[in-house]
Amino acid sequence: MNNFTYWAPTKVIFGKGTAALTGGEVKSFNGSRALIIYGGGSVVKSGLLDTVRLSLEDSGVVCYCIGGVQPNPLVEFAQEIADGHKAKNIDFVLAVGGGSVIDTAKAVAHGLASPDTQIWDFITQKEPLVKSLPIGVVLTIAAAGSETSMSSVLTSKATGIKRGLNTQFNRPVFAIMDPVLTYTTPRRHTACGIVDIIMHTLDRYFAPDAGNAVTDAFAEALMRVVIENGRIALGEPEDYYARSELLWAGSLSHNGLTGLGQTLDFTVHQLGHALSAKYDIPHGESLSASWPVWARYVYRDDVGRFAKYARNVWSVAESDDEEAAVAGIEATIKYFRDIGVPVTLTEAVGACSDADIDELVDICTFRGTRAIGAFKSLCADDIRAIYRSSL
Repeated sequence: MNNFTYWAPTKVIFGKGTAALTGGEVKSFNGSRALIIYGGGSVVKSGLLDTVRLSLEDSGVVCYCIGGVQPNPLVEFAQEIADGHKAKNIDFVLAVGGGSVIDTAKAVAHGLASPDTQIWDFITQKEPLVKSLPIGVVLTIAAAGSETSMSSVLTSKATGIKRGLNTQFNRPVFAIMDPVLTYTTPRRHTACGIVDIIMHTLDRYFAPDAGNAVTDAFAEALMRVVIENGRIALGEPEDYYARSELLWAGSLSHNGLTGLGQTLDFTVHQLGHALSAKYDIPHGESLSASWPVWARYVYRDDVGRFAKYARNVWSVAESDDEEAAVAGIEATIKYFRDIGVPVTLTEAVGACSDADIDELVDICTFRGTRAIGAFKSLCADDIRAIYRSSL
């Protein structure tokens, strides 16, 4: 196991009715003027936004609200929010929603703390991020894990690039997680969330220096739980037990535990980011379309690792490692198909020309400035071959 420092400071308030506790939590972290950020109208129609606002007001917290965050959130919108509220003396940013809302809130918090710097300059590391405002979360979907992670991902409409920023300033100080709030998540988004949780785990599991017993066992158990309860939640959307397991697994899959002591890979996320940047497809679908062809392209670099995944997650019985590895890949693909997400580029976005593939490669390599991957380093030609094999 490699040396590591583990720090996961987010306070989790889990269970039914916990949204009503939001105001007290904001107050406990010295918030007095909060900016609530949300997405579409669902939190308004459900009454959740009113619950949160009333809780803040009862706690003596002044609040401002702004909605409109879209999937695959834009840094330009985050910048617009920060610019529009910099004179209001905001001292706390509260995300009410899922991963896109939370990632936007993180960016806004950075922008409000440093109003003279463009948020995209922090994301591209042109400027160092040295301070931010505290962030809280009222979570409405089991998916991205952003509620407990140090990550955020945004797209620049101006450049066409989607990229992430990893910093401890991205850690929310608290996350309120009520499984009941996920009951109304549309089936497509529930399926995408299941994929995202699995892929946050797999992109850590397939590392060049993997094999840590505790970390592996934790990751494998988490994936088994998500696979089982994902099926249940899709069939019975108001199954509290299944929704609870998914909600907690989403957080654990992205707070660092499932890859502790080994190098992060996240190749499939990079391949998927290019797809969602160009085609604006849901993040989970960009991952389900990318993983199968990536796995087939790289599995021979560590057949034993793929065989272990197949046996411990999918109960594959083949004794030959290569046969087991292939069976595990196929089991993953079948599960994705069963829950209704695409498993090829063509299924995800339709027909792609050579020019489209070249543009995806250009986006994925940040305009030819990087290779991707740690499990197997992939240059532009590798990435092109992977995308073409998925047609």
